[in-house]
Amino acid sequence: MTDDRPPRALTIAGSDSGGGAGIEADLKTFEAHGVWGLAAVAAVTAQNTLGVQAWEPVSPALVRAQIESVVSDIGVGATKTGMLADAGLVVTVADAVADLGIGPLVVDPVSVSKHGDPLLEVAAIDVLRHRLVPLADLVTPNLPEAAALAGLDDVRDRDGMEEAGRRILDLGAGAVLVKGGHLEGGGAPDCLVSGGGVEWLEGERVPGRHTHGTGCVLSAAAAARLARGEPLRAAVAGAKVFVTDAIRRGLDLGAGVGPVNPGAVLGPGPA
Repeated sequence: MTDDRPPRALTIAGSDSGGGAGIEADLKTFEAHGVWGLAAVAAVTAQNTLGVQAWEPVSPALVRAQIESVVSDIGVGATKTGMLADAGLVVTVADAVADLGIGPLVVDPVSVSKHGDPLLEVAAIDVLRHRLVPLADLVTPNLPEAAALAGLDDVRDRDGMEEAGRRILDLGAGAVLVKGGHLEGGGAPDCLVSGGGVEWLEGERVPGRHTHGTGCVLSAAAAARLARGEPLRAAVAGAKVFVTDAIRRGLDLGAGVGPVNPGAVLGPGPA
């Protein structure tokens, strides 16, 4: 029997009241890829282009209930995580992923906002490393997140990116994409580390300051492509192209750092 339903992807993350990152950015990205977006809200933030003014986690029981609700009725082809706020939520999500088998899993280890506001309790980082990362098919840290997960003081160059990627892979992840957007210089290289070795995905650094939501959009694009049945390497490469175009189309909204614009990017055709 042919399944005529659209591919479906689930985001488990925080809500961004400004619409530029988190659940809102993930759903826009899914839609651009022709993927039906499902959501389990793990935290609620008050934020805009100037920063995060406040946030509160959703109870673990309600997060679990949201995940079970959509998985049991609608079904999930891939899942991504974003802001999980605290250790209790990380454990809840890891247990749900393992119990319900909702992979492939993309883990975006969100810990700090674009403006430098903390979005993950320090105590939760170790839980993330040992409970959720080992379940991930792909982990997508930026340089500070990669350093935290890898147990390094910092990551500043390509050698450091490779080392961090290998250390995170050793935690049990299927693959790690260490994002080079924070590197100094004219390019924006990402380092993909997997069982097949190290591969550098080169890219241009798009000028402009409206970059809010880049990490969310990249991980959501990868999850959407995995939900469509793409192999992991192709999903990662396609996600990088997609987010670069979304940055290029960034919106001048508010008085601070505006969002990238995944809704303006033409996603891939039918799988």
